[in-house]
Amino acid sequence: MDHRVFQMNCWFEGHVQGVGFRYQTVGVAKGFEVTGNVRNLVDGRVHLYAEGEQAEVLAFQSEVASELKSYIRETEIKTDNGTRACQSFRIE
Repeated sequence: MDHRVFQMNCWFEGHVQGVGFRYQTVGVAKGFEVTGNVRNLVDGRVHLYAEGEQAEVLAFQSEVASELKSYIRETEIKTDNGTRACQSFRIE
């Protein structure tokens, strides 16, 4: 049985720390069938990792970007397929 899933790493740049960005992202994740995590980076960006069905992961990322667009200046996304690494979605 193949346990590979779609994986997305997304980096948000802008005024994304100290504004509840990670907590809002977790709230958005509850509406999607995704697992992963969101964390602040020392360079001021927020890193979002999500995995699951491709359409679900991309819809989740799109919803995060839409809901938090006033804080985001730039977004970088890299995708791949791999073995599931997370059991839930959480803040790290």
